[in-house]
Amino acid sequence: MKHLKKGLLILLLPLVAFTTVHKFYVSVTNVGYSEKDDALQITTRIFIDDLEEVLLERYAVEGNLATENESQQADTYLEKYLRKKFQIQIDGEQKAYDLIGRKYDDDVCVFYLELPKINLPTVKSIQIQNEVLTDLFDEQQNVIHFKIKGKKKSFVLLKSDAKGMLKL
Repeated sequence: MKHLKKGLLILLLPLVAFTTVHKFYVSVTNVGYSEKDDALQITTRIFIDDLEEVLLERYAVEGNLATENESQQADTYLEKYLRKKFQIQIDGEQKAYDLIGRKYDDDVCVFYLELPKINLPTVKSIQIQNEVLTDLFDEQQNVIHFKIKGKKKSFVLLKSDAKGMLKL
């Protein structure tokens, strides 16, 4: 009987180990250029539940994002957090971007950012520093996709390496 219990435990243990839910911590950012507007146009997609945790942990705000009871403070604090954790440099110089807006897409919040009047023909490098959620989750990965002037380059930014640069 003792060997039967051990045998069952050995058979069941791998099954139980693989049924645990593993949460992925990831955001995806796309950076492109609009010739018509002479602007970098950026979309960044972040999971709503992770943003909820940021609001609660950093600002003691119950966000209730994507619900009828969404906090009136959500926009203010999300923008404050994004501006602190997501930064852009053009040729080594810090640049301010416009937060155009945000929308919800299933379980993700999509932010729309724009950096106007960059005069792309004179630009030699564009660097993104993305530390979004790395202060809360050590496993956080922030994926950046650049698609500018026919060049495509992607980066996976981590807490230990939060910058990606496209040289033009």
